[in-house]
Amino acid sequence: MSDERLRAVRDRVRSFPDFPEPGVLFRDISPLLKDPVAFRTLIDLLEDHLRASFPKIDFIAGECLDSRGFLIGPPLAQRLGIGFVPIRKKGKLPGPTESVCYSLEYGKAELEIQSDAVEPGQKVVIVDDLLATGGTMCAACELLKRLKAEILECLVVVELKPLKGSEKLNSIPFYSLLQFD
Repeated sequence: MSDERLRAVRDRVRSFPDFPEPGVLFRDISPLLKDPVAFRTLIDLLEDHLRASFPKIDFIAGECLDSRGFLIGPPLAQRLGIGFVPIRKKGKLPGPTESVCYSLEYGKAELEIQSDAVEPGQKVVIVDDLLATGGTMCAACELLKRLKAEILECLVVVELKPLKGSEKLNSIPFYSLLQFD
């Protein structure tokens, strides 16, 4: 992976101390989303990683809670020529759903997926913008396991290493493009 391309993406992540509460250093990818060249580079890097890692992927799944991961998943899926499966906050998807409650850094939440979103054995990569404590990603994994999907990898743009969220994923492969201490 080109250090120059990775630096172009990293340079578009900015920090906000004490947001959303005192003591939290928020990593904001809004400048990355706003810059079409940097955003294209981000999608290029993620696509390169997935193509090199997996010969076959059926779907990209992305959390659409209050997450910018939803903005990354669909263009990445399109590049790969596959579909995108949304995982949403409870009550936002029509039809039969599976749901799971989980803990957030600042409380509790519930995610759901449509019961027919994937077939048993289909290969899925879960994409999100950021991994902090891992609660949301673990909930997404639980939903896909209930549908008997094969989770190939959990993929994020930014990993906050001190929060050790990736440790909660146990045996599920994990990849982060950028790591922050």
